[in-house]
Amino acid sequence: MAEELQGFEGLGVQEILQKVTEQFGNRAAFSTSLSWEDQVITHYIFANDLPIRVFTLDTGRLFPETYSVFNRTIERYGKKIEVFFPKHEGVEKLVTEKGMSSFYESLENRKECCFIRKVEPLNRALENVDCWITGLRAEHSENRKGLEIVERDEQRGLIKVNPLLHWSLEEVKDVIKKFNIPYNSLHDKGFVSIGCQPCTRAVKEGEDFRAGRWWWENSDKKECGLHS
Repeated sequence: MAEELQGFEGLGVQEILQKVTEQFGNRAAFSTSLSWEDQVITHYIFANDLPIRVFTLDTGRLFPETYSVFNRTIERYGKKIEVFFPKHEGVEKLVTEKGMSSFYESLENRKECCFIRKVEPLNRALENVDCWITGLRAEHSENRKGLEIVERDEQRGLIKVNPLLHWSLEEVKDVIKKFNIPYNSLHDKGFVSIGCQPCTRAVKEGEDFRAGRWWWENSDKKECGLHS
């Protein structure tokens, strides 16, 4: 399957999405966190009426501003964004046994919370999906610099496409401005990578793009497990 998806280098995001549509139709799905990057991809999917499914993960601990951009996006385009929640049994068990903020206590606890609230719902969202589209960019972190525009996710048995992989943040923001795309107002307050509210802070000048995520951890390869 991966061999059939060649020649993506040098193509624009709209051309990439069109090729994905021709190959997979509605068996392609885009996961959006409603970030700058993801809003750009959502715009190209919705504005061109592509049959690619768009979904998001609601962990139950998102910022109010994130819900606001969700609402503004579906109002702007008149399209649906599927929402996947964590299974309540797992959340109830975690909070009952370890409290509301166990993720601060250890890396193991934090990864457990991420798995319950994000990874498991993602796996359900990707059932019956052959091509998973993401908004990953190489600039995000060291471990994303080695990614390719088209990859194979061996664990899930599907193709993964990263249309904005080689884009700069300025290029992303230029498209946001050009098409007046709704975006998270927290980006204007120093939040560059936005996840769950208890696990996200604004970054300081000179800090790494991912410095505001799980800032209490000492690691340059911080991930929640979605893209591991």
